[in-house]
Amino acid sequence: MLIGPLLARYGKAVLPKPGGDKIGRRRLDTHLLGLEELGAIFDYNETLNYYDVKAPKLKGKYILMDEISVTGTANVVMAAVLAEGKTEIYNAASEPYVQQLCKMLNRMGAKIAGVGSNLLTIEGVESLGGTEHRMLPDMIEIGSFIGLAAMTQSEITIKDAQVHELGIIPRVFERMGVQMEFRGDDIYIPAQEEYEIQSFMDGSIMTIYDAPWPGFTPDLMSIILVLAIQAKGSVLIHQKMFESRLFFVDKLIDMGAQIILCDPHRATVIGLNRRFQLRGIEMTSPDIRAGVALLMAAMSARGRSVIHNIHQIDRGYQRIDERLNALGASITRL
Repeated sequence: MLIGPLLARYGKAVLPKPGGDKIGRRRLDTHLLGLEELGAIFDYNETLNYYDVKAPKLKGKYILMDEISVTGTANVVMAAVLAEGKTEIYNAASEPYVQQLCKMLNRMGAKIAGVGSNLLTIEGVESLGGTEHRMLPDMIEIGSFIGLAAMTQSEITIKDAQVHELGIIPRVFERMGVQMEFRGDDIYIPAQEEYEIQSFMDGSIMTIYDAPWPGFTPDLMSIILVLAIQAKGSVLIHQKMFESRLFFVDKLIDMGAQIILCDPHRATVIGLNRRFQLRGIEMTSPDIRAGVALLMAAMSARGRSVIHNIHQIDRGYQRIDERLNALGASITRL
């Protein structure tokens, strides 16, 4: 995320090959191709595993993004605001993260039009100034807590959730049978004995799938999958974007869940409706969202569970053990 600003400010950057969650192929093409369109030149050093990037002068132009990438769009936007002339970014990501970045940049002196749409028009400026910005609450964390409350039959209130920025997220949880009450910007989730998955209007099985914003975020698919385990009814989870994101379901099956993994992208969950409690096991977290999904399953299971590789969870959920323990969980960090 520093390449765009570094190129705009200094005309050069060095990027070690990044890592990340083990959820499938995560290419950098969208970042690199977008910045190349503005005038950047990339050279990959195979010996040292890093990218050397140079851009003596960035010039605005029309860019058709090859992928609706949140961070790819953000990187190109940050470079384009200080590029010479006009930049148009079509097929841009429109997630709240990108909208917030654009709004903040505009307050710093940038000229970005089309915020919230998939076509951003940017008039380059000479320099940016300071501003004050309040971060949005994390919509993925909010969704995770909604799922946790329902799965563990708990009554909780999520404060200051900025409900108007959550898009389709509350509706998807309502389709899963979760009751919610919006009290201003707070979300109240009552304790539910059971929650029933809705059907489509024609009576067919509910399908939850991910899509670029304003569709349902892929980062909550793991939460929805685990939530479905103790629901009344069945659901087809269709994870379109990453080919390795559903591979944690084998641990859930070991815990007693009824899940059919159709292929790397689809899983059918047959809800237990609390007829059987999950059993605690020892498992490993492969990525941030699967890690919290496994934590959610462990909290609703009978007995003791051990989750390894929890730095993956820590990357996305600050002090999650302390905060859940404050709500009545029994989590020990080893």
